[in-house]
Amino acid sequence: MDRPVGVFDSGVGGLTVLRELARALPGERFLYLGDTARVPYGTKSRETVTRYSIEIANYLITRHDIKMLVVACNTASSLALPVLRKIYKIPVVGMVDPCVRRAASLPKRERIGVIGTSGTIRSGAYEQALRAAIPAARIDSRPCPLLVALAEEGWIGAPVTSAVIAEYLSPFRQDPPDALILGCTHYPVLKGAIREFLGEATVLIDSGEEAARVVDVLLSESGWKRDGGGPEVAFLVTDDPERFRSVGELFFGAGMDAVEMVSL
Repeated sequence: MDRPVGVFDSGVGGLTVLRELARALPGERFLYLGDTARVPYGTKSRETVTRYSIEIANYLITRHDIKMLVVACNTASSLALPVLRKIYKIPVVGMVDPCVRRAASLPKRERIGVIGTSGTIRSGAYEQALRAAIPAARIDSRPCPLLVALAEEGWIGAPVTSAVIAEYLSPFRQDPPDALILGCTHYPVLKGAIREFLGEATVLIDSGEEAARVVDVLLSESGWKRDGGGPEVAFLVTDDPERFRSVGELFFGAGMDAVEMVSL
């Protein structure tokens, strides 16, 4: 099926998810929309995030006839996913369930940590899903909002980044979790620094990697997989395409062609 897979986020963070999708599914067409005019979502209410998500889904479905929607935003996944799945007939993949499945599959899963934006952690979506999947696990969820700005500045190995990670994650170092869910799509950019602080004993669960596995399975099972010579990716934003490109290349891990600005 030649229709594209739609991917959206409030800004550049979801490009880490798109990167993993393109790696896992090299024959697919992808259409990424960053809602840069209304970023961030992490500080907004459930009602507002849901309204934004519906507007974006409507745009991608009606204007571009996408065959699947990937909500590459942990805040939108935590707050809006149930509504999106009720409204639309196409498959809708979020970030929470794939990460929880990965945690549940681990041989050691007595203590699970979750880090994310304030909105994601406040929603309780990860905690609720983890308690259903691993009832005996101890779950420790912590908001780490400053990591978003540090990732977007590109301060990957800067002393300030190491200091902020140490401040946020010090309880995890004292009592290391078996797994830590990176519940924000910005955080994979800082995975090396997080790994350096926590050590090798904790499994880091990347929502982009896990979502790509789910999308691969769904496309294969439905017979909707596209056979192409390489991934085709188009980028849309709702504001400031130049800044999106300059910051986004760090998250996407490659150069980005033309970025088109659209109105929802």
